Amino acid sequence: MKILKNRNPSVPGFKATGLHCGIKDKNIKDLALIVSEVPATAAAVFTKNRVVSPAVVWSRQALAKSGSCRAVIVNSGNANTVTGPKGLKDCDTITKKVADELGILQKEVFIASTGIIGIPLPSEKIIKVTPNLIAKLGNTAKNWADASEAIMTTDLMPKSDCIRYSFKRKNIAIGGITKGSGMIHPNMATMLGFLFTDAVIDAKTLKIALKEAMDRSFNRITVDGDNSTNDCVAILANGKAKNPAIKPNTPAYREFLKALMKLSKNLASKIVLDGEGATKFVTVRVQGGKTRKQAYLIANSVATSSLVKTALFGEDPNWGRIFCAVGNAGAPFNPDKVDILLNKNLLLKNGNPTNLPQKILEKAMQKYEINIIIDLKCGKEWEEVLTCDLSYNYVKINAEYTT
Repeated sequence: MKILKNRNPSVPGFKATGLHCGIKDKNIKDLALIVSEVPATAAAVFTKNRVVSPAVVWSRQALAKSGSCRAVIVNSGNANTVTGPKGLKDCDTITKKVADELGILQKEVFIASTGIIGIPLPSEKIIKVTPNLIAKLGNTAKNWADASEAIMTTDLMPKSDCIRYSFKRKNIAIGGITKGSGMIHPNMATMLGFLFTDAVIDAKTLKIALKEAMDRSFNRITVDGDNSTNDCVAILANGKAKNPAIKPNTPAYREFLKALMKLSKNLASKIVLDGEGATKFVTVRVQGGKTRKQAYLIANSVATSSLVKTALFGEDPNWGRIFCAVGNAGAPFNPDKVDILLNKNLLLKNGNPTNLPQKILEKAMQKYEINIIIDLKCGKEWEEVLTCDLSYNYVKINAEYTT
């Protein structure tokens, strides 16, 4: 996996900014705002955790009612989760303030939070700086960099990207920023992601495309197996490209989905590359599956195995742990047909060890990028899950998260 540089995610018709409002110490940015200059269709996917932030409740309901969004307000450092009735009231107060200052409807404001659970959100700090936040809006690279930094928690780096393509002489852009480092696991992934495009596309079609893209990107990454209470990925489309409306199952839709998929995969990879304490970037690919579900269950079992992940950190070529995780997946397969490769080194052939020299395996494990291929040889379906190793630093970071 080539480490992708952060590209300016600026898209025509969108502005952004980020600043310090006082949730975090030391003048670290902790509040971001993204605004569409014109009405935009919108779609989003949210965490599957049953314990959710009031921000998730608010945004889910707002999108269900309108299918549109003009502004996204995001704070970091405080999850606004398990905060009682005050949590939802804070969402109402903040979104109303943003709407009033921008002159838009309150239901057109999407809100998200990320950070420590169980501490009341100091909404008065957000309200106080909202006019200044709006005054700072712009579409320069610095504006977007400020927004990307403002949504970070334990992230070591901001994450942004942009994909541009042409279809029938219309230029279309899709940009995005994400945050995520720990509590990363499929079922939407555990992170915040905000995508935006100038394409003309209705909310229903946008939701279909978003779900398709998620299933090959954000839903296929895992760092530690924990789903957060605040996960969401939202996408806004403002129509500035003036292309013919994109409809499902058309060439225009396939081109849009291809670009959205590429952007989502790039951003998802950045999250795994920034995994808390990570020293390895790992791709687990299961191929030759009878169904996608079978392939996914096995790939996910290997990618989430603590024994596999610690072996990767220790650079210990213990392939037995990989095969054990394959067997623990709960998916039927014939063990006597399975091949397993690690960085092109064949470890297992038809369920039997190839007995490669230990030095060859140790050298393969020393690489930063690890590719594990599991061939079931019972069909044509495949799935990939991106993950990282489990290191001492992961334990340290999360043992001291609030202290």
